[in-house]
Parts: sequence; structure tokens; C-alpha cells
Amino acid sequence: MKPTLLIAAAASLALLAGCAGKVEPQYPPKDLERFEESVSLDSAWSERVGRGLGRASYPIAPARDGDTVFAADERGRLMALDAGDGSRRWQQDLDVAISSGLTAVANRVYLGTRNGEVLAIDQRDGEVLWRTRVPSEVLAAPQPSQQLLVVQSVDGSVTALDRASGEERWTYSTTRPALTLRGTGTPMVIDPVTFAGMPNGRLVTLDNRNGQPLWDMRIAVPQGRSDIDRLVDLAAQPVLTPDGRLFVTSYNGRLVALEATQGEVLWDRELSSYLTPILVGDFLFTVNEASHVIALDANSGDEIWRNESLEGRRITAPAFADGSLVFGDFEGYLHLIEARSGELSGRTRVDRSGISVRPLTEGRRIHVLADDGSLETLDIQ
Repeated sequence: MKPTLLIAAAASLALLAGCAGKVEPQYPPKDLERFEESVSLDSAWSERVGRGLGRASYPIAPARDGDTVFAADERGRLMALDAGDGSRRWQQDLDVAISSGLTAVANRVYLGTRNGEVLAIDQRDGEVLWRTRVPSEVLAAPQPSQQLLVVQSVDGSVTALDRASGEERWTYSTTRPALTLRGTGTPMVIDPVTFAGMPNGRLVTLDNRNGQPLWDMRIAVPQGRSDIDRLVDLAAQPVLTPDGRLFVTSYNGRLVALEATQGEVLWDRELSSYLTPILVGDFLFTVNEASHVIALDANSGDEIWRNESLEGRRITAPAFADGSLVFGDFEGYLHLIEARSGELSGRTRVDRSGISVRPLTEGRRIHVLADDGSLETLDIQ
């Protein structure tokens, strides 16, 4: 999701911009250049998902579980679609203002709302199984462990709910800076602990038994005179490897590789990002605030390649499909970049309304939700 400042701050900035004349973006979007495509993208099916993400572009990313894709709009319409042919299995109008990405797992769909509720929904028919209030609006997709559902709210608090009943188990909160990015971090949850990035630039590891911090560390240090310069949100989701390494990005900060049990720094790089990276083998792929795509050696942090052809195009976090990285952009184009070489390999336009949420991939298939609710499913050929 493109980061935006909290509403009061954004209004003030708009007023200042109006007085000073037109403000040019720091990274103007590059024009797209022609290239020789090595893969093609064929449309398999498409569907309209209500009114889309709304004017605020809420990060209502779809989810897939097995052979079903679940997608929703900001007014509360939730749909279950056959991943193979797009046929509609059911549709429910939940009468809530959905604001978070969806999580689909173990016969349930979880989502958060603008008024600070979390809902658990039966995948079979769309019935609401439980709903629970958390401290504030939810933008991050709820994250499950075996027993818990962990939710991070826009005030920075982290709440653990019982997955079966929705009953609150614990809540963790911390001090919040005067100005933060609109998008909150998404926790990384495993059975023993939760790793959560905070808007004050710190990463905290919480004991899932009681919500008590086991360790925390500063990932990004506020610098500069203005509140904007001092933004250091950890707005992405940490990436955890099976061997216990944790990769954490920060805005106006750095990308850090940690040993997950104690927080020992393995390596770090100066790199500002608000998007979740992706790990494929020994390659760590990330997108910086300029929309440069960067491939790093996950073991050392050394840069392998960098692609700057999409600079300023406000691309999504990367997904991976059939050897290619997959991104959407603000003009509604879907871009493929060959993961090993860093070269553009394919492109198609999905919808002029733009693409703000990370594409959903499974094998060669890509599900892309545009901002206006157009859900397009494509196959890599």
C-alpha cells in the first residue's frame, strides 16, 4: 500500500502546498519503455468485486485458500470465487467498512474494519462466526498461529485473539510518534512468538502466552528536523526463514537481517522501504521508496542487481510466479521482472484505476485486484 500521512498531517501539508504552488514528487514516475518480452500473460477470467478499495485505497488484498479466492470491497461485500474459472460460490454483504487485507486459512476468512472490529467468517457460506473489537482501525491483515489470531491496529497496538472464539487473550501497546505512515506493520506470527514492527522504528518480539516482550531493538533512528524527515515506521511485514533468520525493512531507515531468537544483527543496509520483501532461495527481493527493485544476497546483504525502470511508479510489494517477480503500479500495469537477471520480462495493463495491493500468485497463475474492484486472473505463458 502506498504510505500516506495521518489525516490531520496530510491536510496541513496540502494547505502548505497550496500556498507554495505545485509540489513536484520526489521521484516523478518514469515513462514506460518498450522491451522485448520473454513471457506473455493470458487472461483466464475476471470478476468485479463491488466498489473496490475506495478513495483512501484501503489495502484490501485478496486471499486464496486451496481452490478458492476470497476478495472484498471497502463497503463490506465479500466474495468467494473458484480459482480455476472464476465462478462465484457465494457473496455476502457484511454491512461493515472493510479496511484490511484478507487472511484465509483452515476454513475461515479473517478481516479487519475501519471501526476497529475483527471478523471471522466461514469459508463455506460466508457466515460471520464471531466479531471482536480491538483498540482502533485495522489495516494489516490479521495473522494466525495454531491457537491465536494476532491483529495490529493503526494506533500501533498488537492484540491476540483466540482463533476459535474471538476472545481477547492479550494486548501490547507502545508509545506512538506524533506523525506516522498511514499503513501499519503486519506482524509475523509463529506459535511461540509474534514479531511486530512499530511506528517508532522498533521491532518487538512478544511471547504469545501473555503478550510480554521477550526482546526489542531499534531498527531505524529518527533523523532530521521535521516530523516528516523523522518518520521511521516499520510498515512492512518481517520475513522469517525456516533456519531462524528475520529480515526487517523500515522507512527512512535500513534493511536488517537478524538472528530471530535473540535479535543479533547478521547484516544491515541503508535502505528506505515501506513494502514487504520476498525471499526466494538465497535471493531477497525488496522495493525501496523510489520504486527501485533490488535483489540482495540473503546471506550477506550484497546487492546482486537493481532495476530502476519503474522509478516513481508506486509499485506494489513483490510477488513471485514461475521465475518472475510480479508488481502492479499506479497506472494499473502489471510488470514481470526475471528474478535471476533483473530484466523486465512481461507487461500488461489490468485496469486504469491502478493497482495498490500485492498480486496474489499460485504457480503460473496471478490474481490482480485493481483499485476499482476489477479482479483479473492471468496465466504466465
